[in-house]
Amino acid sequence: MLSCPGPYPLAPATRRQIAWASMTAEWTAPAVERADPDHIAAERKALEQWLDYHRDTLLTKCAGLTAEQLKRRPVPPSNLSLLGLVRHMADVERGWFRQCAAREDVPDLYWTEADGDADFNDTEAADAEADLDTYRREIVAARKAVAGKGLDDVVPHPLGRADRDIRWIYLHMIEEYARHNGHADLIRECTDGVTGD
Repeated sequence: MLSCPGPYPLAPATRRQIAWASMTAEWTAPAVERADPDHIAAERKALEQWLDYHRDTLLTKCAGLTAEQLKRRPVPPSNLSLLGLVRHMADVERGWFRQCAAREDVPDLYWTEADGDADFNDTEAADAEADLDTYRREIVAARKAVAGKGLDDVVPHPLGRADRDIRWIYLHMIEEYARHNGHADLIRECTDGVTGD
């Protein structure tokens, strides 16, 4: 028999209501604990901390929202949604850290020849929970991809563009997140009124 703290057992009807509620509870994006970067740190550590801060900021903007809310495009005519931003940044993490820096032969996650904006466009039928998990896995893989590389290491661009060093990739990623987290701020506020960093 289910019981609550104290000597008062739950009535059978209450137990059924609790069981039904737990079976029908709608998934929401989980909360994230975001750490502030150190005020004084060596360059590599500072870059990694600021990048992680921005990664967690994007997840914070998604926290508590349902799949439907994550898919909303509340700022017409823009096709941006929070889920689209998560999918886009998963592809960007893969592209710069794994495909470029580590030269891994892995396919793009969402981008296709037919639709270069599939990460943003194809969200209606997407599985938000799975896409958030994919994003988190790409972050782990990105960290591993550059763990043994120095900031001055130069890597060729996979599409034949200019070579760049690992430092440039970190700085570019921080810039990319900063821009898209600004979009995420506006989308979140338009979705449910939540504001803040």
